[in-house]
Amino acid sequence: MRFLRRNADDTAIAETPESGDGLAEPLDRARTAAKGKATPKRREAQARRSGPVPPPPRTQREAFKRMRGNKVSKEERRAAATERRQRMMAGEDKYLLPRDRGPVKAYIRDLVDSRRNLMGLFMPLAILVFVALLTPSLAVQRYATLATTFMLIAMVIEGLVLGRIVTRKVRAKFPTEPIKGLSIGWYSFIRASQLRRLRVPKPRVKPGEAIK
Repeated sequence: MRFLRRNADDTAIAETPESGDGLAEPLDRARTAAKGKATPKRREAQARRSGPVPPPPRTQREAFKRMRGNKVSKEERRAAATERRQRMMAGEDKYLLPRDRGPVKAYIRDLVDSRRNLMGLFMPLAILVFVALLTPSLAVQRYATLATTFMLIAMVIEGLVLGRIVTRKVRAKFPTEPIKGLSIGWYSFIRASQLRRLRVPKPRVKPGEAIK
């Protein structure tokens, strides 16, 4: 009985590698079947891991957030911010805010900057009224309020006239563009009500210069 059991065990042991070889062969075939493509290069593997390239930032705030995420130094952030500011002031369309981009907006700015507008005194007038209200003299406050009222009325009238002139010229210059008179008039009014040296981007034409 022992000899028979030993022979059975030996037979089982002998049959085990054969069954193992039978299973290993399809596994090896499955492994080799997956191959057939060239091994990806290091650059391609890094590009797959990093993902697609993000689009450029649309606003300055988005650029700041992206720079903070990249953990750059303060000097690099200041240098990048200074460069963006200079290019924005120069009028490069890529670095302007969305409301200031495009040839239509550039033409509106040239039309406004070529005129001498009374609306450019809006900020100094507001400061003058604030100082007049702080004075104890009622006569000064009364005259300042009266002068401010007339100035504001004149500025509103000038803004309406300027908006109509600019809208007419823009429609003649860009006949295929969808022009909205209210939007152009408001953009012209905001531009004209700012001091010339504080306008962004900087004026590229001189006062009195003819704009075609």
